[in-house]
Amino acid sequence: MVAKHKDISSFFIVGINYKKTDASVRGDFAISNLQYASLLQLAPDFEVHELFILSTCNRTEIYGFADNYVQLIDLLCTQTKGSKKLFVELAYIKNGIDAIQHLFQVGSGLDSQILGDYEIVGQIKQAVKFSKEHLGISAFTERLVNGVLQSSKAIKNKTALSSGTVSVSFAAVQCIREIFPLAANKKVLLIGTGKIGRNTCKNLVDYLGAKNITLINRSEEKSFSLAEEMGLTKGSLENLKE
Repeated sequence: MVAKHKDISSFFIVGINYKKTDASVRGDFAISNLQYASLLQLAPDFEVHELFILSTCNRTEIYGFADNYVQLIDLLCTQTKGSKKLFVELAYIKNGIDAIQHLFQVGSGLDSQILGDYEIVGQIKQAVKFSKEHLGISAFTERLVNGVLQSSKAIKNKTALSSGTVSVSFAAVQCIREIFPLAANKKVLLIGTGKIGRNTCKNLVDYLGAKNITLINRSEEKSFSLAEEMGLTKGSLENLKE
């Protein structure tokens, strides 16, 4: 899937994020690893090259080379629960230098729901690594992302941008600390152990010292696994009211 298009104007990013969508809508366009692998396999059929997909709780974005941004949308929506029509209504579309600038802003935490969110760096690394392992990217994208990561590191080291609350999960725990000074002694029920729920759970333990935590998730396997890993109590969705 090496890019045929050397003209930078053929490099696109199409995505949705927290600015115009709520969590339920973003969930309909979230991409799992299995879907990601399918998209990489289908990409040549849509004439999309050198691509990677960033799918987090706050955004779903597809980056790649194509003749037209519609090719990226058509490809992405083969694997989403949400419709192409809705995605187009909500999406932002950038190409060339604007697309590259957007990726730098995302990588630095300037485009995050929590300004300076540093978790996005790991998410970008993972997304690009997955694509590379499936032969989805080559030299251009690798150099671009390396530049983004170096820039993000410099910003973190030389500015105070990431010195405060740097993720939604951390912000939630800080809010709890302000409202409940003795939060460590409270009983906590955490519903949802996906990406943000898992991080919230770890922050509750690390920053609040909370130990009396019960975890509930729609898929019990996830909550049971995290409860065992963290030494916490696991619960069932059927017992939510209790």
